[in-house]
Amino acid sequence: MTSPLHDGSRTPAGPARTPADHARARVKVARKWAYLLSSSTYLPYSQQEIDQAMHELVDVVFNAALSEPFTAELVDGVGARLVGMRCTGPTSLRRTIDVLGKALLTEPELSRIDDKREERAVQLLGVIASDYLDATRQFVFTQQEDIKEALVRAGSDAQRQMRATQARFEAIFTSSPNGVAIVDLAGRFVRANPALQNMLDRTEFDDVTLFDVVDPDEAPFLKAACKDLADGWNERLHQQRRLLRRDGEAVRANMSITVLRDNGSTPSQLLVTVQDETEMSLLQGQLSHQSLHDVLTGLPNRQYFSTRLESVLRQADPDTGATLYHLDLDAFSMITDGLGRTVGDRVLMNVAQRLKAVVAGENAMVARFDGDEFAIIVQNTDTSPDVVRMIESINEELAEPIYFDGRGVAASASIGVVHQPPADADVTELLRTADMTLRRAKANGRRQWGLFDAAEDARDRWRFSLAAQMPGALEMGEITVVCRPLVRLADGTKAGFEGLLHWQHESEVISHSLFMELAEQTGLIVPLRDTLLEDGCKQVRWWNAEFTATMPLSISLTANQACDPDLVGAVMKQLADTGLDPSLLRIGMPASVLLAERGESVDNFRVLSDNGIATEVHDFGSAMDIECLEDLPATSARIASRLVERQRSGKSGLIGRTLADLIETAHLAGSTVTVDGVDTAEEAEWWLSMGADFGLGRHFEPGPIDLHDVKH
Repeated sequence: MTSPLHDGSRTPAGPARTPADHARARVKVARKWAYLLSSSTYLPYSQQEIDQAMHELVDVVFNAALSEPFTAELVDGVGARLVGMRCTGPTSLRRTIDVLGKALLTEPELSRIDDKREERAVQLLGVIASDYLDATRQFVFTQQEDIKEALVRAGSDAQRQMRATQARFEAIFTSSPNGVAIVDLAGRFVRANPALQNMLDRTEFDDVTLFDVVDPDEAPFLKAACKDLADGWNERLHQQRRLLRRDGEAVRANMSITVLRDNGSTPSQLLVTVQDETEMSLLQGQLSHQSLHDVLTGLPNRQYFSTRLESVLRQADPDTGATLYHLDLDAFSMITDGLGRTVGDRVLMNVAQRLKAVVAGENAMVARFDGDEFAIIVQNTDTSPDVVRMIESINEELAEPIYFDGRGVAASASIGVVHQPPADADVTELLRTADMTLRRAKANGRRQWGLFDAAEDARDRWRFSLAAQMPGALEMGEITVVCRPLVRLADGTKAGFEGLLHWQHESEVISHSLFMELAEQTGLIVPLRDTLLEDGCKQVRWWNAEFTATMPLSISLTANQACDPDLVGAVMKQLADTGLDPSLLRIGMPASVLLAERGESVDNFRVLSDNGIATEVHDFGSAMDIECLEDLPATSARIASRLVERQRSGKSGLIGRTLADLIETAHLAGSTVTVDGVDTAEEAEWWLSMGADFGLGRHFEPGPIDLHDVKH
């Protein structure tokens, strides 16, 4: 039987589907299911009743697949209803699995759970199959009791009732889809129904006993159990046994045996009922394997790997321990986008084989996680390669091109390594640690690897924890806007303010730079921009009104904020809402973004200037950055912080000359120059001597403040 779970097809993208389209698709699946079941066995219902029942069951399965949170037990009862409708033909379950499996993997209605579709399909089909099995067993037991009742009543009822009972017994005995036999106490066959004959490929049973058609290794146990029945120790028994066909092929079967008594007291014969479990066992084994393995590569999946990882940690030698490698293929999307998903899949399969080859001589497991991520756990011995040699082997193996239609494709990987984790380490935490180590390695470029570092891990945890708490802090008003003064270096007077974000997190204040760095990696960066603009504009407008001044407000944007298509609209809205004059707002953007013309940054820069807003180039620090001053309407430039720090350290005698040239060039382009990080009077004097115009830093103010808190 070909499992639908191996069918990796997906419904191609097309026009948007409506609820009516999904409803028609469900009806179509139900009709196909009803047709296949009707053709596999006789059902005592009209076609309309069968179609309606299948439609109701399709709704149950589809709704369960779409449930959130997902609960596979929602389909519990589907198998029982099939059995209740007498859908117990030899191919009923297989056709049910085929129809539902293909529908769960291909129907467009389920496209919104594509990343979970296969996993949910496996679980739903497993529940349905298990439920069907339990219901079928109950059905068999019920049949057995009916047969027993018919046999007992046949010997005690009147002649008329005897004939009726015999007729019923014959109908059940002959038409039952399960094997039924009557044997004497020695196991000799008295009678066998057609289903048992087909199951064992025998038409005659005169030359064999019940114990001859059972696997020789199991026959003694069955013989002892039947003797217990005959001796009155048990009334019935249920066992799973391997029966043998005439050609020697094994049949896995559930066997039920009940004692038949003469006059209701003396045991005389045994009633044997057999249900073929071969196909069900294969299906359950296949479903179990697929639930623990990646369909594409055949490697263990994350669930299986986690179980194995826990076992390896416990069993590893304390001296050599184990080593966990977490791999992520570099730029894999370029392969799939450039050469297609099919080539990408073949690359993944090839990588899987190569990684298995690398650790072939070790007690190791290779697994595929999501997408292009793999993991390896090695239970080290005295002869196991060290981490460096293992990394070299992996890189060498992956560097060999993979050829498709004459084109060589090479895949490299970044790797995070956790060497000799504690034996009692929590598996979930260990995998998270490996993943964070991998991310740090990837930050250094392609084909990099990193070893777990406890200090770096703690730092990253702290940063990620902050990032996770930021939305709640913003919602609760814990994040506020403060301002620091922009000062003229020539006379030390205030020339404006710069708006910064302030977060008093527990016992520490989160710096504006760290705040924006973390927000840049989340979806919070745009809401923070609006908060900064709104509160900053309100504070400066209040200041100007309170002190009869015309101080401007400077706002520094991150790369993503500068590229936002809605930036200009958001700025103009905040100006209109707060009443701040556009000429009193200065927007700064990183030079790297403006030079790359990433997104709409350049257009935003020009349009803001056209609306009377001053514009500033930030991170100004190289000859290339001069292009921004020449080609864009920049009114000022802010020296790159790296150059400010280098000048402060005094590590290079050339830095002064470089900065003097940059400042002079900026002036020639008609821009003023601002320096951020002026912390002492000596530094202020030095920058003034270099020609800088404005300064920001601790020298001019102890710290940023809310302007509303300033008194006359």
